[in-house]
Amino acid sequence: MKMILRWFPDGDDSVTLNQIKQIPGVSGVATCLSKIPVGDVWPLDKLQALKKEINDAGLDLEVIESVNIHENIKKGFSDRDKYIKNYIETLSNLSKIGIKCLCYNFMPVIDWARSDLSYPLPDGSTAMAYNHDEVKNMNPEIMANVLSSESKGYSLPGWEPERLNDMAADIEYYKNMTHDEYWGNMKYFLDHVIPYAEKYDIKMAIHPDDPPWTLYGLPKVITSAQNIRTFLSLNSSSYNGITLCTGSLGSSYDNDIPAIIREFSGQGRIHFTHIRNLKHLSDQDFYESAHLSECGDLDMYEIVKAFHDTGFDSYVRPDHGRMIWGEEARPGYGLYDRAIGANYLLGLWEAIDKNQRGIE
Repeated sequence: MKMILRWFPDGDDSVTLNQIKQIPGVSGVATCLSKIPVGDVWPLDKLQALKKEINDAGLDLEVIESVNIHENIKKGFSDRDKYIKNYIETLSNLSKIGIKCLCYNFMPVIDWARSDLSYPLPDGSTAMAYNHDEVKNMNPEIMANVLSSESKGYSLPGWEPERLNDMAADIEYYKNMTHDEYWGNMKYFLDHVIPYAEKYDIKMAIHPDDPPWTLYGLPKVITSAQNIRTFLSLNSSSYNGITLCTGSLGSSYDNDIPAIIREFSGQGRIHFTHIRNLKHLSDQDFYESAHLSECGDLDMYEIVKAFHDTGFDSYVRPDHGRMIWGEEARPGYGLYDRAIGANYLLGLWEAIDKNQRGIE
């Protein structure tokens, strides 16, 4: 597997490329051009400058996370072909700087939801947390204000200011859309884009819904093994795959994460994985714990072993970390806890690999 870290450019990250380079076993970053409006083409010159900055720091750039999909594509509006054309042109530009994997999502309106970005833990650290009743009682505007007030001045992907004005109207629109209609809009997108992903050799890796249950009446589709099967059946190309996020899917007790990994990694359809742990406070309330198995409800050994046993050789990153040792950073994306998580995961992989090969 190839261990990378997510990093945000243009001064929008407290963590530097030089610091990432010093984490043992981390070879590159997943990044984005967050200032490009959704639906516009990502300019080649900006991508080339981004690649040079990362390569000059001694790191690889092979993963983008993410090129957001315009809401009109998700809604199936008549102008969606214009935005799909721009998406394909962006894929072309990404291929010219050597991108091999694109993590994206097809979540309607809201990419992710949390009720608290600095939930205090007993050890003195803080973490992102989700309380279902609190989130249900927030409308998107209130949630955006809560998240913004706790963001420490950093941007929050999925909660960009330009998206907020349309959120309430978009939510109302989706209340009249069936899940089958939404699946159809996903298939339309895939059938137009995947042939170009094949042409440009870029694996498309959709991210699960976070959390994986209905919220505000919005259609949620990448939520379970059965729904992943349905999604992958929309387009049979091996370039149509998933980003396996253990935290997003693991939020639901119904999801057996090692079994999901074994099924879809065994088919070669997991192109990227975000690995993190979480601790449930109830069926639909949780906080994002340290990566160590005993700190949460997910068995990191079984998760890593499932990837190893199925021959996974693609990209992995430690997902959201806690804020520890007094660090002030973008919630979930500090240096220290993610560095610990990366090396914990690498240690598990090395031990599993040597044990299976009989090396002492």
